[in-house]
Amino acid sequence: MVVPELRVWRAARPRLARLARAARPYLARTARTARAMKPRVARLAQAAGPRLVTPKTRQYTAVAATAGLALAAGAVTAAGPWDSTGQRTAERGRAVALEHAGGADHGRRNDTSDTSRTRDTSAGGARPAPSALPVLVGLGGAGGPVEPVSDGSGLPAVLDPLLSSPALGTRRSASVVDVATGKHLYGQGAGEALTPASTTKIATGVAALSALGPDHRLTTRAVLEPGTGELVLVGGGDPKLTVREDTRGWASLRALADRTAAALTKRGVTKVALSYDTSLYAGPDLHPIGVNENIARVTALMTDEARTDGSTSGPAPRVADPAAQAADTFARLLSDAGIRTTAVGPSRATARAETLATVSSPPLSDLVERMLTHSDNDIAEALARHTAVATGVRPDFAGGAAAIEARLRKLGLPLTGAAFHDGSGLDRADRLTADLLTALLLKAADPAHPELRPVLTGLPVAGFTGTLSRRYADGKDGAAGLVRAKTGTLTGVNTLAGTVVTQDGRLLAFAFLAENTTSQEAAQSALDHTATTLTTCSCH
Repeated sequence: MVVPELRVWRAARPRLARLARAARPYLARTARTARAMKPRVARLAQAAGPRLVTPKTRQYTAVAATAGLALAAGAVTAAGPWDSTGQRTAERGRAVALEHAGGADHGRRNDTSDTSRTRDTSAGGARPAPSALPVLVGLGGAGGPVEPVSDGSGLPAVLDPLLSSPALGTRRSASVVDVATGKHLYGQGAGEALTPASTTKIATGVAALSALGPDHRLTTRAVLEPGTGELVLVGGGDPKLTVREDTRGWASLRALADRTAAALTKRGVTKVALSYDTSLYAGPDLHPIGVNENIARVTALMTDEARTDGSTSGPAPRVADPAAQAADTFARLLSDAGIRTTAVGPSRATARAETLATVSSPPLSDLVERMLTHSDNDIAEALARHTAVATGVRPDFAGGAAAIEARLRKLGLPLTGAAFHDGSGLDRADRLTADLLTALLLKAADPAHPELRPVLTGLPVAGFTGTLSRRYADGKDGAAGLVRAKTGTLTGVNTLAGTVVTQDGRLLAFAFLAENTTSQEAAQSALDHTATTLTTCSCH
């Protein structure tokens, strides 16, 4: 099973290759020095007695691990940590620099996961370099040393004590499966439905991609009503529609205004009555949790997620009426382009209205990745509504939840005990099982469903991206870059679900849910340590 890299990192691979080539001579000299020191270290350890063997050995390994992490951290700044095989590129370079036999791409060329391009090693060709996992061996984290697991049957003996930590509250649910085989390796209350928090977004992503396809885009329009001089700004349900001059690839309200002004000028129109249409969505726009900095009002028209502080992710104050604000901004931009406007407020475009200009979001695959990487609640609720629209149900909170459930049922996923009330997981009435979460990840990895792959590629990368960028980042546990997982946090609820690469190169999917936790920091540390343990598994 090959998990493709995140799109934004592909273009930077040549730069990373140059960095890796430049670093190889230094790393090689370091490796030769280390090998030369081994006999001396052994003699000192033998003379000092057994008490010094373990600390010295760990110290020696820690030096190698620290060097590898330093190279990885420097390289990822330029190009991100992953290549097309799912291995950290900086670690591949280090493995080659340490004179392992063969090439560095695990039998595949860069830029492809197509097995038809696998290099032929049967006729004496270069063998692929071993995985760099041994280079950055796990040294144990805050929860103590991580012991290797001989095979899948040994997982209960290792995971049960970790999941019994008081930091994980009074109710837990866990599931671990082998992605390549679908084999269920571990379960603890895996069929018990608990509060999933933001891991709900995994389900939302699968449902939206299934219903709409990865190439679907959210389109905002400006239309002119014939014979009335009324210009209607029609919301397309794109929460990332931006007013910023640097759009970062998102749809631009500035561009829409410029195109609209050009179309009006061509018609000899210099003044319009401006209204706005939010009818794509139905029902209340306020999330059941009420006014909250974690989410704007869910409306079909807004700009920059209605944030008032210039931020692009995380909690932020929001405007009270996102649609009206977007229309006011559009009026100002039209004025700058030479079109005067008078405001008439909310309206609804008729079927006779002529489209003057449009702007569209990046493809849905990008939106799903963004939603998962940054736990973006505004995108999540928008995707729930769009899934409802695509499946012909009322696009409100209840309809979005029903549409998600219906799409998952159509995919044959285990929904016993599951209950959806929103798309983001902010609603504490949501219920998911660990079995369902791992089944969702398996489905996203299924070669028969390539349209679902963004659910995997969008997962935060431990120590590098999104909501995991500050977790695992110290490198002490060796799991940075190896764990990809969606986080979930509510008061008293902590969850983690995603994938992990084991020491023997297998890809596992896991889900850990904990309720009635008393310390967010302690619970997250316990979940991270449990996921780290999976990186040491030899699961055959």
